Amino acid sequence: MFACLCDGITGQAADAVADGASTTNQIATSCGAGADCGRCRHALRSLIAACCHLEKSAGPVRSTDSAHRGAARPPR
Repeated sequence: MFACLCDGITGQAADAVADGASTTNQIATSCGAGADCGRCRHALRSLIAACCHLEKSAGPVRSTDSAHRGAARPPR
C-alpha cells in the first residue's frame, strides 16, 4: 500500500515510525512522505496512532535477567 503517492513511499513511512518518528514532519524528514502536497498526512497520523496503540497494548517487557531465570515458583 502506498503511504505517499507523490514520492512513491510505501513501507518506508512505517519504518520511520518504528524507528521513533512520532509526527508527520519527522516522517517527512526521514523518508519524504508528506513533504510535497500533504494529502497523505492524515494517513500518516493514522499510522502513528496505530503504531502507538500497538506499543501500548503489547504490555511491559519481561525481564531476562539471569537472577529471574530458574527461580522457584511459590507454592499454590
